[in-house]
Amino acid sequence: MTDGILSQSEVESLLTSMESSSPRAAPAPVAVTAASMAASAPKIPAKPREKVTSYDFKRPERVGKEQMRALQSLHEGFGRNFGAALSALLRSIVEVKLTSVDQLTYSEFVFSLENPTCFNLLNADPLEGHLILDINPSIVYPIIDRLLGGGKDAGPVARRPLTEIELRLVSRITGLFLDELKHAWQGVLQLNLSVDRVESNPQLVQIVPPNEVVILISFELTLGDLRGMINLCIPFNTIERFSSKLASNSWATYGKTGSNQATQAAIGHRLDDAQLDVVVTLAESHITTGDLIGLRVGDIITTDKDVRLPLDVAVQGRTKFHASAGAFKGRKAIRLDTAPLPPDSPTAK
Repeated sequence: MTDGILSQSEVESLLTSMESSSPRAAPAPVAVTAASMAASAPKIPAKPREKVTSYDFKRPERVGKEQMRALQSLHEGFGRNFGAALSALLRSIVEVKLTSVDQLTYSEFVFSLENPTCFNLLNADPLEGHLILDINPSIVYPIIDRLLGGGKDAGPVARRPLTEIELRLVSRITGLFLDELKHAWQGVLQLNLSVDRVESNPQLVQIVPPNEVVILISFELTLGDLRGMINLCIPFNTIERFSSKLASNSWATYGKTGSNQATQAAIGHRLDDAQLDVVVTLAESHITTGDLIGLRVGDIITTDKDVRLPLDVAVQGRTKFHASAGAFKGRKAIRLDTAPLPPDSPTAK
């Protein structure tokens, strides 16, 4: 080294000594990833993905599927019977077909109706609250026209509230509807149905809260070339206490069974107070019209019947007994001589 400057050989010797004295480099760390951990971990079978459905709190479904099917079956038969009764009243072919049975909120039902309309509030004891029967103006006015003697050609549908006379005529339609509805529900519940009042603006009637669930049963009524809707609205809270009775077999047609003593006694009790026409035929004879007109009190009509022959006693026009004439406590009477005649007896006519 001269004047503090290292030569080339001295620099190389110094670098060599430094490399030999330095510690060995640590091995590179092994990277642990999620993929390597998953590969080394024991495999667990994956769970099947569950189906998730959205729930709308504004439209809660409180009516079960079985109850909805029961209501559909019940009102399908009702529609046929109501159509037959309405056809007899209007003397024209009327078809009533069930179109839908849905559950929705009361506000959705009200705002889907026309204004004005025929909005009937119904009492249905023993149910609590009201039911609603809505008849669309597109069909109610043609029915009124038919009841008043109108022909097949109907004019434009009026957009106004019903008059007092028209309300009287519509009451005949609603009366038929309630009679058939009562008959359709008798297998589930004995309803006492009546119309409370009739409104024209459905938005002014608030029978339940707007978000309350209602069951909407819609019928399409066809009269000739005219079509219209009839809606029956049943709030769920009115039938909630009796919802368990709404099963699909509640009104199933049962087979015929033999009568028992209880049913016979019940029928006999109802027949005890029935009034019947009883006619006793003393004899038969033929006279002229002139002789009949000339009859006076005290005249005697002769017959060919022997007084010793029995008299025929007819009940409701059918001969049921043989009897003999007599008197009882100063009044004319008969005494039954035989038991009731069998239906196939020659004298039982």
